[in-house]
Amino acid sequence: MAEQRPRILYFKDFLPTSVCIGLSMFFAMVFQFNGGVFLPAATQMSSALGCIQEDVNMAGYASFIGMTIIFPILFRLKARFTTRSIFMTVCPVLIACNLITMHTENIFLMICVCFVSGFFRMWGTFECFSNIRLSITPSGNFSVFYPVIYIIVLESIQLSGLVTMHLNDWANWQYMHWFVIGMLMIVWVCVMCLTRSVRLMKKMPLYGIDWKGLALWTTMLFAIVFICIYGDYYDWLDSVQIRASIVIAVVALLLNINRMNSIRHPYIDPQVFKYKKFPVILFLFLMLCLFLTTSSVLQNAFMMSILKYDTLNAISLNWCVFVGILAGAGIVFLRQAVWKKGYKLLISIGFTLIVVYQYYMYFLIYPDLNIESLYLPNFLKGIGHGILYIALTIYVAKNIPFKHFFQSLCVLSFIRTSIATPLGSAILNRWMKHLQLDNWALLSRNMDDLTEWMPNNASLMQLYNEVNTQTMLTSLKELFGWVCIIGTVFLAIVVTYRIWRDRHVSALKMLHSLPVKKRYKLSSIHRPAKH
Repeated sequence: MAEQRPRILYFKDFLPTSVCIGLSMFFAMVFQFNGGVFLPAATQMSSALGCIQEDVNMAGYASFIGMTIIFPILFRLKARFTTRSIFMTVCPVLIACNLITMHTENIFLMICVCFVSGFFRMWGTFECFSNIRLSITPSGNFSVFYPVIYIIVLESIQLSGLVTMHLNDWANWQYMHWFVIGMLMIVWVCVMCLTRSVRLMKKMPLYGIDWKGLALWTTMLFAIVFICIYGDYYDWLDSVQIRASIVIAVVALLLNINRMNSIRHPYIDPQVFKYKKFPVILFLFLMLCLFLTTSSVLQNAFMMSILKYDTLNAISLNWCVFVGILAGAGIVFLRQAVWKKGYKLLISIGFTLIVVYQYYMYFLIYPDLNIESLYLPNFLKGIGHGILYIALTIYVAKNIPFKHFFQSLCVLSFIRTSIATPLGSAILNRWMKHLQLDNWALLSRNMDDLTEWMPNNASLMQLYNEVNTQTMLTSLKELFGWVCIIGTVFLAIVVTYRIWRDRHVSALKMLHSLPVKKRYKLSSIHRPAKH
């Protein structure tokens, strides 16, 4: 007999459970659409505000830092406030943040507002998901729940980029903020009319929270992201700003480590890092995010500089990633929830698809490529992204107890949301710059002999453009080649470790299944002889 879905109590009684689930998902998607600033329109926004693009990127990542740093106190906030009061607070705060972002020219204020926006964005999203968990899966099965969550979260990212660029092409970047404000007002009205104040647990005051630890972790994240975003602009270690940021990041990290080991309830407990395979999960997320930056840096550079596609054509590939993420979530659900299988094959398949994307792009670097050729690699990348993101998060949810679960999500978000993407972009941009300089010198050396090298009626500007195009093509292909080599080595390590681990576990199971006397004889064979 099928389990009956419990009602979502903060909605009024006349609403069916299925409608309540749908409304909660809609609320979550609206909150996820709210990004502080919208990075796909960073170029247009920086031009309108008269600032550099790095300033807009910094504001965007400030929103991600706000989303990251709130995780350890989410459950405390849920225990302190009712769901209705949370939504009635989150909606107006996010509306105010959008209005300030549209009209301010003060970059420092914009960054602070985006941080607050990310903080409240995640608070509202968590409240939506935490209330529908048992309605989606009455048994509380993470293998069912997390594919649903990350379909909404990851697909909202793709849809947000698509809506942003279409509105920007139709009008300007501010219309995306007005669109989000309109959606937030719809959520606000729905909350006022369709919900009620219900307290699901004992009211818990916000005492005992390590606010100093929160401030120190936030400072460290801001310093690291500042280094990654502004490093090339300030010429890295040749600038006082970057050197000062490195010092601030190191000092903040050391103070955090000291607090973790000296106070009773630190913001992030050191026990989080001691759970089995948690550091491995952190490393896998880091590699995933670094590999994914090739699409945002190298693929975009190829499409805009070589293929000369406009922003609408470039962003249209989000639909391929959208479908791929859906397929990846379906694969995880099928293997985890239906077949009750493990994680290792999923991780191997996910990284294989990510590496296949890199190889696909390496062989597609061609100046007259049609956009249809990019559909399949981006679809495969979307599948790999969905599989790895969901499977690794389910593993953490099933293997870390509730006491440290939200703290572990916070540490994971240090990598997957705040640090890894700007770090990967900084590495690729710096590497690309060096390759372009080297290839420019190699490809342009024959230009000294213009009478022999120059085609008939070709101007110097045409020669310059041709060399520039060939330099970009060569550099992109070379960089994708290096990423393919690194990905192949990494994938070989992952697959080899999986095979070795499976054989090791099988041998141990076989040994323990033997009678005690035979087990003793087999184990004594490998013991050193006594003299």
